This record gives sequence, structure tokens and C-alpha cells, in this order.
Amino acid sequence: MTQAPQITYKSWLMIATLAFVWGGTFLVTEIALTGITPFWLAAARVGFAAIVMVVIWAFRGFSLFETPPSPGKIAALIAIGGLSGAIPFTFLAWGQQYVTSGFAGVSMASTALIVLPLAHVFVPGERITLRRLSGFAIGFVGVAVLIGGQAFDTTGQALETAGRFACIAAAGCYATSSVLMRRLPAIDPIGLATVLLVIGSCLIIPTAWVVEGPPPMPAPDILIILILLGLIPTAMANFLRVLVVRSAGPVFMSLVNYQVPVWSVVLGAVILGEPLPPSLLYAMALILAGLGISQYAALRRLFRAAKGG
Repeated sequence: MTQAPQITYKSWLMIATLAFVWGGTFLVTEIALTGITPFWLAAARVGFAAIVMVVIWAFRGFSLFETPPSPGKIAALIAIGGLSGAIPFTFLAWGQQYVTSGFAGVSMASTALIVLPLAHVFVPGERITLRRLSGFAIGFVGVAVLIGGQAFDTTGQALETAGRFACIAAAGCYATSSVLMRRLPAIDPIGLATVLLVIGSCLIIPTAWVVEGPPPMPAPDILIILILLGLIPTAMANFLRVLVVRSAGPVFMSLVNYQVPVWSVVLGAVILGEPLPPSLLYAMALILAGLGISQYAALRRLFRAAKGG
């Protein structure tokens, strides 16, 4: 029998920690890009995280599927491995050469909105209601403001528009991997996180070598940043995410989507001195409003249960 989610003060502390860590990742990526190329940045992040998670998984006995998977499920696992780490990390690292860390963070809030139409088509029982459709429409306007025209000229880079689309494409990768993950059979969450990182490493390291040549030897400070990116926002945060989902439930976990954009904008402005054009703030408000409306029923049940507990 599945235990009902239990939301405690530790749950709130874990979700706040995840939001701060993931929100700060875009800032740290911006700094790392001053000393390493984007493909090798993504490869280092996934590779270091995979090493850590393999060690943790080994202590758990390398458990994964509860029943032998079909070839189709194995193919889905490989696809998820690329779409949940290697590909979006690369999109983000490349895109952040031309956009601010705040922009990248706000674009990630669109992940939950992109999930809505995908889940409607591919996940049984996940239908788009009028409220969800309204939320999606509002959020879509926010994404359009985020990307559109000269509304968000922040860096003056020639490839800034391409960088914007790369960040949104990364959000699309995360959304697609989330939908595919729902279709997997019963699986050990720590084993899943580890296998996805290993698959991602196998995909991104050869790709980085082909696209950018042999791995460079970064300066010591950049190397430390790369290790931290692999350990904290990738390996540690994925482990913490599993704890939150298993103890407090996936709806509670979705609260992180509201906090990450705010942290990315605040940290980028305070530490890196990034500009805060009105279009960025409008886009963030629209995306978060759309997200809130689309998830209103689930969030209402969540807070009602938390209050009752």
C-alpha cells in the first residue's frame, strides 16, 4: 500500500533548498562559460554527477526495474536520458552565451506549461480542462513576450534570438522527458536518476569531442565550478528531489517551478549586475500566473491537505 504524502517543515526546507540551488545554477553556468566551451561544460556537469550517483546507487545494490523491461521501455529510457540532462544542459550552456542567467531561469518555468499539451496527447487520464487551457494560454503569451522581437534586448549579441530559442528548447526537452518518464514501469528512483545520468554522459561526451575537439584543461577555479555544478545542482539536487517526491508527493515538488525563476532573476541582477527590463518581469509574471491557473486544483488540494495535517 502506497503511503500518503506527508508534508512537514523538512519538506518546505528541502523545496526551498532545491529552488535556491536550481535558481543559482544559471548564475554559476554564466561564470563557468568564461573559461570553458558550452558542450564540454554540459559534459562535465553530467559526467561528474554520474560518477557520484553511481557510487550512491552501488550502496543500494544497483536495483532498477521491479520487472524485466521490454525493448520499448529500454528505448524510452535512453531517450529520457538524453532529454532530461545531456541535451537540455547543452542547449542552456550554448544559449547562455547570448542571454542572461535571469532569462534562462525564467524560461525554465515554461516546462510545466509545455507538459500540458504533451500529457493530454500521450498520458491516459491527463486531459486539458478549460482552466488548464486558460493557464496554458496565459503562460504561452508570457513565453512569447520572453522570446519575441526586440522586447528583450539584454546583451546586444547577434545570436541573442537563437539563444532565447535554445533556452525554450531546453524547457521543451525537460517537458518531453517528464511525459516519457510517466510511461515507465515501476522503477527504483535512485537507480533511475543514476542510469539517466550515465546515459546522458554516453551521449554528450562523444558529441562534445566531435563538435569542440578534445576536452580542454580549464583553469583551477573553473574546474572547481564544473565539479560543483556536477555535485550540487545535478547529483545532490536530483537526490533531494527524489526525497521530496517520495515523502511529500509530486504536486508539492511542483512548487519549485514558482521559485526557480525568481531566484535566477534576483541572483543574476544582484551578483552579475544583469539588467531587469520590464519585458522580463512581465514574462515571468505571465508564465507564473499561467502555471498557477493550470495547476490550481492540484495546488488547492495540496494546501488543504497540508492545513488539515
